[in-house]
Amino acid sequence: MIQIEGFVTGIAQENCYLIHNEHYLLIVDPGSEGDRLSQEITRIGKTPCGILLTHTHFDHIGAVEQLRNTYNIPVYVSPLEQKWLGDPILNLSGLGRHDDMPDLIVQPAEHEFELKEYTIGGMTFQVVPTPGHSIGSVSFIFDDFVVVGDALFKGSIGRTDLHTGDLQQLLYSIKNYLFTLPRELPAYPGHGEATTIGHEIDTNPFFN
Repeated sequence: MIQIEGFVTGIAQENCYLIHNEHYLLIVDPGSEGDRLSQEITRIGKTPCGILLTHTHFDHIGAVEQLRNTYNIPVYVSPLEQKWLGDPILNLSGLGRHDDMPDLIVQPAEHEFELKEYTIGGMTFQVVPTPGHSIGSVSFIFDDFVVVGDALFKGSIGRTDLHTGDLQQLLYSIKNYLFTLPRELPAYPGHGEATTIGHEIDTNPFFN
């Protein structure tokens, strides 16, 4: 049985998810507050085996280095955003409006996602492309839920006014890769509360 737990991190109120089975744990989008996330990992008591990134905006990657080094585990990212990790302009931490934060430079990810099925630590999921919020955004489809990053939110969608954002591409991504999933499937976004695929098909104002 795979379980998912969400933790709101940092000034951007970003959702980091800890996904775990009997023995192992995956970290999805550790945005910040690495010490707190480590405490939660200790509480859960499972062995971390990887860090999965839906995309590489600063609010999703701020604790990557700390957790990678603490647990000596690999990072997985879209090849389209590999170089964003080490570029504060591309990951948005270096923009003028973020003068209150240090430039974020994350070392390259050990693995670049292919759009295929992965099994890590005995947990199997499908990686699908959901660009539109950013060019390398991906979602992770597990049997019992989907992690959608900043593509889809409860009652909304990701913003498309940032670098490589594209509204039509995002709407296409959601329709073709998320709204084709079972209606009852829970969807866990990068910000805000969880929803279900059916709820968004029926009520999301961008599609109704």
